[in-house]
Amino acid sequence: MGKRLGSFRPSRRLLFAAGTAAAASTVASAAAAEAVPVSPQSPADAAGGLLTLGNYGSGVLGAWDRQARAISNEAQIRRTRENDGVFMFGDSIGVQDGPALARQLSKLGIMVAVHNWAGRPVTPAVDALDTWAQDYGLPHRILMSVGSNDIFTPPAVAAQVDRTMQIVGEERTVYWVNVQAARTAFGADIKVSDQRNSAWINLQLAEAQRRYDNLRIVHWAEHLASSPNRLARYLRDGLHPSKPLGQNARNSLIVDAIKAG
Repeated sequence: MGKRLGSFRPSRRLLFAAGTAAAASTVASAAAAEAVPVSPQSPADAAGGLLTLGNYGSGVLGAWDRQARAISNEAQIRRTRENDGVFMFGDSIGVQDGPALARQLSKLGIMVAVHNWAGRPVTPAVDALDTWAQDYGLPHRILMSVGSNDIFTPPAVAAQVDRTMQIVGEERTVYWVNVQAARTAFGADIKVSDQRNSAWINLQLAEAQRRYDNLRIVHWAEHLASSPNRLARYLRDGLHPSKPLGQNARNSLIVDAIKAG
């Protein structure tokens, strides 16, 4: 694939800025975490237990298949495909923000079919994309709102981005929202790991954008880092958008990217 001229490649400084600020805000009051009372399942769905730090410092992703989900029925999927709308694949942020996003896009005459599942990392989301491609065919716009649950194993992302682009082909456009995680429920060490791993994921997305002309990055992390206090105002827990302020801001970035083509 050719490199898209003028594509924006985020700097390491900007990607790390948001997480560094989040971690620094609690250094004075929070001790470094060793065993924190949270669920090891995902950054999005804590419900008790002990966090195991894992190889990358953010924890260990456990079972997510019983978490909350929002998946369009077959009729909605087929209508969206026939009307060349948007297929969306997301995690818990998609479960939370997907309905509001669909309402915004409907005002533009754009239908949406969703496959959003809380706690889900990138690989099974791409599995779902592949299944829909085989069962229904794909519209010309695909939205990937996943990656936050890959802070546990960030190296896995690059291959799945490549796999996504192979599934959709050169004639369709993929919009991929990059990630920001520095979970406020945990101590400074975990916050720093979360942000380091978020930046690692985002750099893989930026590198992929250089290879694929039809990959568009929605720069959520940079948007949060670009103005003081956005982390506190736009994220309710260091990960999920606050409602309505953060939700509106993130969804507006997505809508603007889709409108830009």
